[in-house]
Amino acid sequence: MAGEARNLKVRIDHVSKVYETRNGPMEALRDVSLDIYENEFICVVGPSGCGKSTLLNIIAGLQAPTSGKAYCSGHEITGTGTERGVVFQQYALFPWLTVKKNVIFALNMRGIKGEQADKMALEYLCKVDLEKFADHFPKELSGGMKQRVAIARAYAADPQVLLMDEPFGALDAQTRTQLQSELLETWEKDQKTCFFITHDVDEAILLAQKVIIMSARPGRIKEIVPVDIPYPRNQETKLTPEFMQLRNHIWEQVYKEYLEVRK
Repeated sequence: MAGEARNLKVRIDHVSKVYETRNGPMEALRDVSLDIYENEFICVVGPSGCGKSTLLNIIAGLQAPTSGKAYCSGHEITGTGTERGVVFQQYALFPWLTVKKNVIFALNMRGIKGEQADKMALEYLCKVDLEKFADHFPKELSGGMKQRVAIARAYAADPQVLLMDEPFGALDAQTRTQLQSELLETWEKDQKTCFFITHDVDEAILLAQKVIIMSARPGRIKEIVPVDIPYPRNQETKLTPEFMQLRNHIWEQVYKEYLEVRK
């Protein structure tokens, strides 16, 4: 496959997805092609219903395309796999396990057990500033803390590609800002390949090296916008002229697609 020399991680090759509904076929994605390279941070924006989550689910192996193919590290994606980790908006933690044991579960899946797993779980919780809550249960945590646990567990699984479907979408503005900063700091250290869906244009520009703008349904890639703002980035980055210029351009394109949805 072309692109191997640049360590191609994910390839979406002319993928379309049609759902059968009571009202007939519903085309969610149409002929989407995209290459994602190792260590890239990609954010996807677009109006509701444009197929963002469908595309992520196809990469995750949770859904199959109607036509076209998706690949990870050169292998066709035909189901879920440990090389791909997913963080959803809803935290998907095991409520009967403590915070630490939720993370240990991911380590056990890698064959890491016993004292080593215990020690590594605490290291991952330190990354998200939750080591003091290791023995708490999810019901004892705030929404932001639960999402930190979900992110720590995803990192503990050590996937090649981290897929994040609006992970901060249900959080209040202050918590969202804090988790954006923490995710940036972690990514700058670990350089995971990230595919991140968001409705928030500011969030996309702050995090990503490239922002993918999706069209209204059926979802297609309308534009790929490089974000040439150097890392490290922080909340003050949003005040720079470069950020504002990108924000205005991306928001204008997303709003045009939103108007298409309303027609």
